[in-house]
Amino acid sequence: MDTARIERFTARKWDEEIVPQLVEYIRIPNKSPMFDPDWAAHGYMDQAVELMQTWARAQPVPGMQLEVVRLEGRTPLIYIEIPGTDPASEDCVLLYGHLDKQPEMTGWAEHLGPWKPVIEGDKLYGRGGADDGYAIYGSLTAIMALQEQGIAHSRCVVLIEACEESGSYDLPHYVDHLAERIGKPSLVVCLDSGCGNYDQLWCTTSLRGMAGGNLRVSVLEEGVHSGDASGVVPSSFRILRSLLERLEDQNDGSIRPSGLHVEIPAERIEQAQQAAQVLDTAVFGKFPFLPGMSPVSTDLTELVLNRTWRPALAITGVDGLPTLGSAGNVLRPTTAVKVSLRLPPTLDGDTAGKMVSELLLDNPPYGAKVEFSLEKSSTGWNAPAMSSWLTEAIEDASQAFFGKPAMYMGEGGTIPFMGMLGEKFPGAQFMITGVLGPHSNAHGPNEFLHIPTGKRVTSAVAMVLAAHHVASQAGLTRGEGAAAGESRFGDHASCC
Repeated sequence: MDTARIERFTARKWDEEIVPQLVEYIRIPNKSPMFDPDWAAHGYMDQAVELMQTWARAQPVPGMQLEVVRLEGRTPLIYIEIPGTDPASEDCVLLYGHLDKQPEMTGWAEHLGPWKPVIEGDKLYGRGGADDGYAIYGSLTAIMALQEQGIAHSRCVVLIEACEESGSYDLPHYVDHLAERIGKPSLVVCLDSGCGNYDQLWCTTSLRGMAGGNLRVSVLEEGVHSGDASGVVPSSFRILRSLLERLEDQNDGSIRPSGLHVEIPAERIEQAQQAAQVLDTAVFGKFPFLPGMSPVSTDLTELVLNRTWRPALAITGVDGLPTLGSAGNVLRPTTAVKVSLRLPPTLDGDTAGKMVSELLLDNPPYGAKVEFSLEKSSTGWNAPAMSSWLTEAIEDASQAFFGKPAMYMGEGGTIPFMGMLGEKFPGAQFMITGVLGPHSNAHGPNEFLHIPTGKRVTSAVAMVLAAHHVASQAGLTRGEGAAAGESRFGDHASCC
């Protein structure tokens, strides 16, 4: 392989086609169904699908088959199949991405916006470019970079879903529907993850699960004068605080129930230590702290483990509170919040969801009306042991295109597809990587894609695809579990 030629091909494709495509993609407000229930009527999802599939169909990939699959009542899915160099081989690689987006979020810089693509230096600002609109472009470009040199690769299947940010609840139906066409991949490549820095190739080793829903506390049929009622009527806000205290220690943010914790594998602790050593204060410095603020701990390894292997609570929405300018002297009848609890990767999501529900609903203070609607309860994912061929391929790719060793670290978010694939194809290997590095701020304001990292990750994927074919020809890609993955998916719900 001529790695310099791979780099040139990839860079040219990004500069001439991918970046302009992502500029147009960012303009489309194709929010995930959870955030746009009328997505079908609005048509933005179809616009994004049309943009991507039109580009993909125009690419000179011999034998490529592309179909926009539409199951009734579900978001669309782009299915692409590219024959391998050896048509007799049943081995294949599955490459995954998604095209739906998170909502706008407030706080964007004055000259930026979620649907306003802006290029500043090496960064392309706007919602969804890095998370992860580039996936279909990067996947096909990696394959084309090999074909341009006549380098062999296995059959490749590209899946681009439109429901990931809502928990991928449509995806199991599509994977079952397409099961015979997909086959049994021995390698899964996912371009929807993060990177600890932009200086080397990062691979994700674990993903946290999620239990979340809406917690509502009601004490009155209507609001009343606070001067008359305070001291007599318990505040719904105070009751809600006491319920959350059952779940989280307000002093240090630790999750109280022991059943929501797991024993962290020794290998993951070692990887966390290595990541902390490489990243140093960037472990927390990537976040936009206000002056004088500090992280929850000074131990960098503990911070890495906190965000990858320990449960953590966030309140991501609130209802029942007027804006400050509209707040009168009223004891409000109701306070409601959206609870988002990240779960350790190996903790069963359904068990955790039931535990949280029981904890919040049991014996409500003062007999208040307490409601908890569980929206999500999903299990995370812990990567299987990596085969030596894949370890070597990832290291070679990092050295070739980044000039530094590859790094491994868990991620604090959730990619529902990984748990699903791990269940269906227990013998498959996984390369989960991405471009969401420091300050890229996925889901938040001023989200950006670091273009040079996109190019390097694309080149790295090409190199790993080539190594996979060599390993496949040598019979090294098939573990005992790979051929056993025949079970159909159960119900899954999650959110990234």
